[in-house]
Amino acid sequence: MNLWKYSDYHEVEVLSRSANYSQVDIMNLVWQRFTLSYLPLREYLRTSYLHRSLVGLLRSWRQSSLLMQWGETIAAILLSLVYALAPFVSNDLLGLLLIGCAGFWLLLTLSDETTSNISSVTPIHLLVLLYWGIATVSTALSPVKKAALTDLRNFTLYLLLFALCARVLRSQRLRYWLITLYLHISLIVSVYGLRQWFFGAPALATWVDPTSPFSKTTRVYSYLGNPNLLAGYLLAAVVLSLVAIFAWQSWFKKALALTMLVVNGACLILTFSRGGWIGLVVAVLVLIGLLYYWWSPQMPVFWRTGLPWILLASLTGIFVLALVFVEPVRERFFSIFADRKDSSNNFRRNVWTAVFKMIDDYPMTGIGPGHNAFNKIYPLYQLPRYSALSAYSIFLEITVETGFVGLACFLWVLIVIFNTAFLQLQRLRELKSVDGFWLMGAIATMAGMLAHGLVDTVWYRPEVNTVWWLMVGLIACYYKPLSQGQTKELNSPNPEPTAT
Repeated sequence: MNLWKYSDYHEVEVLSRSANYSQVDIMNLVWQRFTLSYLPLREYLRTSYLHRSLVGLLRSWRQSSLLMQWGETIAAILLSLVYALAPFVSNDLLGLLLIGCAGFWLLLTLSDETTSNISSVTPIHLLVLLYWGIATVSTALSPVKKAALTDLRNFTLYLLLFALCARVLRSQRLRYWLITLYLHISLIVSVYGLRQWFFGAPALATWVDPTSPFSKTTRVYSYLGNPNLLAGYLLAAVVLSLVAIFAWQSWFKKALALTMLVVNGACLILTFSRGGWIGLVVAVLVLIGLLYYWWSPQMPVFWRTGLPWILLASLTGIFVLALVFVEPVRERFFSIFADRKDSSNNFRRNVWTAVFKMIDDYPMTGIGPGHNAFNKIYPLYQLPRYSALSAYSIFLEITVETGFVGLACFLWVLIVIFNTAFLQLQRLRELKSVDGFWLMGAIATMAGMLAHGLVDTVWYRPEVNTVWWLMVGLIACYYKPLSQGQTKELNSPNPEPTAT
């Protein structure tokens, strides 16, 4: 069975010939097709030979296994170990835990009920699978295949972590547990970071230009050993602790969420990571916009029109006061615009020059995924004295690893993720479900991480990458396919309100 019916291929042509449909209706239909908003996944999977032959292969064994009766709980325990230990243990140990998660996801899938497995597959899964396929092709065509193959394995583990997260988080009880666990672990990390600020901490690397006035300022890094990495890790903690104030019901929990917000936010700011600050600003602005969208139908007209400007003016005022009265913030902020006069900026500019040459030589499929392949090829292009482990921009890194084909697919993945999130947010707003706050938190966190990733690649580190896929899994777990009736209603030139 094809994913699309024959009529779907010609629907745009039919609409364009109809006088009742405007260009806006046609563009909406094209957008729905592009974002897979109404992809008939269930119909396809029910008739897929590959799905029927693999899923449920071990179903009879699972029904007789006492251990597998607790399969979802065991999966949650494995995920809990990943997110509880990520900031504290070596990457090798974390890799073993990821292997355990991947293996258990495979075991659950092979022994799953066919119908329940169908309901857990989303358009996000399909696009992630496509992106993995492009990374595999890049590995096969890589000039350093052995190095790329190693990192393809690591990349596969992260994607399977997403698949397990999306599955486990469908349970409300397990979803709240994993979010709460991450928030408590991040609180421990932040408390230790604040301790470094008050009592001092030696710099473990040359993060600051020693000739700048800022060189004597402590940059906290907590257990992660790098302030930029700490900022990337805490970004989700700040956003989720903020939405927890609204999502958690009791006053005690709200007070705990407020404490987490203050501690995590302070620690992130004291990393003095410019990329982290950019990510935090973007995440907060996106979250404010989403909260306004969530509450706007209930607001009086005055607040509906005036609140966005009041909030924007307040945030701008706080920012200006920080620039005027807090010298480290002022110096760090204006260093963003110092171009090559700042050593960090100059370093990135020189690395990017070499990366552009790499992209020019491997434009379509790249050099293969991962830092091992990058470390093999980059020395051939680097400027003297500017060695680097990455491209210092996730979008440049993706392009150099998987080419423009991989970058296009990655952007498509992002569009589908955010579109899916917004559609589900609409549904949850109509239901007035408290889960909408966690969904908004995931959207804002991902936006902030992408903004941070424009100028850094801590996104690729396990501590941050596992959090990224947790957020993607959190969005995917809320997915519910829209009915054909909803499709017709949204495509109609004169939609009529439905009864509620």
